[in-house]
Amino acid sequence: MTIDSVRGAPDTPKVAEPELVQLLTPEGERIEHPDYPLDLSADDVRGLYRDLVIVRRIDQEAVALTRQGELGLWASLLGQEAAQIGSGRAASANDMVFPTYREHGVAWCRDVEPLKLLGMFRGINHGGWDPKEHGFHLYTVVIGSQTLHATGYAMGVQRDGVLGTPSAGATIAYFGDGATSQGDVNESFVFASVFNAPIVFFCQNNQWAISEPLERQSRIPLYKRAQGFGFPGIRVDGNDVFACLAVTRKALENARTGQGPTLVEAYTYRMGAHTTTDDPTRYRLKAEEEAWKLKDPIERVKAYLVRGDLADAGFFQKIEDEAKQITRELREACLALPDPEPLSMFDHVYGEDHPLMTEEQEQFAAYLASFEQDSFGEESK
Repeated sequence: MTIDSVRGAPDTPKVAEPELVQLLTPEGERIEHPDYPLDLSADDVRGLYRDLVIVRRIDQEAVALTRQGELGLWASLLGQEAAQIGSGRAASANDMVFPTYREHGVAWCRDVEPLKLLGMFRGINHGGWDPKEHGFHLYTVVIGSQTLHATGYAMGVQRDGVLGTPSAGATIAYFGDGATSQGDVNESFVFASVFNAPIVFFCQNNQWAISEPLERQSRIPLYKRAQGFGFPGIRVDGNDVFACLAVTRKALENARTGQGPTLVEAYTYRMGAHTTTDDPTRYRLKAEEEAWKLKDPIERVKAYLVRGDLADAGFFQKIEDEAKQITRELREACLALPDPEPLSMFDHVYGEDHPLMTEEQEQFAAYLASFEQDSFGEESK
């Protein structure tokens, strides 16, 4: 063993750090990346812009409904529209999506009616859509557990023997930066890696796990964690819908053709609160938010359309009017949702009668009946 072999030979080339994949600058300038070519027509770009605007308006309407007491809770996607629309539009009809509770933009791409989302946060349903029909699983509130569900599903697809065929599908699992500290996520990385499962792990790194900053989650960039598990990781500009589309499309195609998992870290920012019960002013600086406003995912696509003379003022006004109409109808439909019968919460907990559940149901029925008795008693006096 030589001294140079211990110290590292002076002429040993250093490995360059992978850059943030970006195809559209915040100023709306299109740039190319050798590994992620993307050919979009003017109609494609206008369609992406429409998606971004509408899902933001839906999100804003849901926040307003929560503030007015019409929804119990809402997890805003403000600032993360490009990550969700770009990756959502990359998925094919054969793919299965496993969301958290914030993927309203992905739900839009999978043709899930926004009212179904509002119904869940209003307490009217437990999801309300058919996961198989939309290729979009029900929302998952338990942090990180959906990554194990997605990995298991992907291993099932693998065992179907369809990878590499036109009917092949992959899975994509969404989670946030905070979820990377959960055991479930790391366990899913192990299984996906050793079984070469056809899955894309899509981490929306919005910098904050509720009130905990990114540096409390990891000492290295999150995408580099994939290397330790034996599969590739890539960091993409999460506010660039073009880049999110191109990177996710390639990762999903690799999964469908048997090349195994990929971790995509969409580097973005949560512009609003974690949920409508959170107050971000207690733990982060306003200057940080102001800096990220300059990277707004919608404004950069609008700038690109204007720079290329691909859309005029009439187009932008038309999209605004459509978004207003959609949210107006959504609000009316939400307020018209009928309240479920209180005892219906027990209907589908177990497949058959369960003694404890039956006891709790009887106790709750007696509790509800006591109000009717009190009301009758008051009227009889």
